[in-house]
Amino acid sequence: MAKLYFRYGAMGSSKSANILMVRYNYEERGQYAVLLKPRTDNRDRENEICSRMGLSAPAGYVDEFLKEISGVWAKESGEYCYHGKEVNAILVDEAQFLSPDEVDTLSDFVDFYNIPVLCYGLRTDFLNHLFPGSRRLMEIADVIEEVPTVCWCGKRAQCNTRYADGKIVREGAQIMLGSNESYVALCRKHYKEGKLWRQKH
Repeated sequence: MAKLYFRYGAMGSSKSANILMVRYNYEERGQYAVLLKPRTDNRDRENEICSRMGLSAPAGYVDEFLKEISGVWAKESGEYCYHGKEVNAILVDEAQFLSPDEVDTLSDFVDFYNIPVLCYGLRTDFLNHLFPGSRRLMEIADVIEEVPTVCWCGKRAQCNTRYADGKIVREGAQIMLGSNESYVALCRKHYKEGKLWRQKH
């Protein structure tokens, strides 16, 4: 049976590389996995998902895909087709930017079409508060898995820490797109202490 997956991790945990590898695995087996991202994620080139490791692949936007829920459901063959191809899986990167309604609609593919949906994203923001999309995924996903990464001290990193001028930022808008120049993953202790990096002696 198909399931709704939420695979979350702190920034730098190779979530995008992971989703691209999953897509490749489907492709290698002759199956079609629709690769999507929310329109909010505009850091990379349009219609593309890029990982920090240099991997990339074409991707569509979630809102456009869901508008075309009109894709074709062939009842006689039990297949859901999108752009003329049978859909074997739906893969969504940066899922924290999904709206709760979008998460619910994606879950319909699992429940009514038996198509697995794998969502990758951050669980919490720079203040350790859940994003709306992540909250809904935590509420209804069948499988919730962490994509682990580590703090500079070697402990599990779970805090997506925003910083500027060498100091942790503790107020501001929930969404501010950025990469290594604005964010670092820390363990909870070093997030609380405000220690962004190992101290040089």
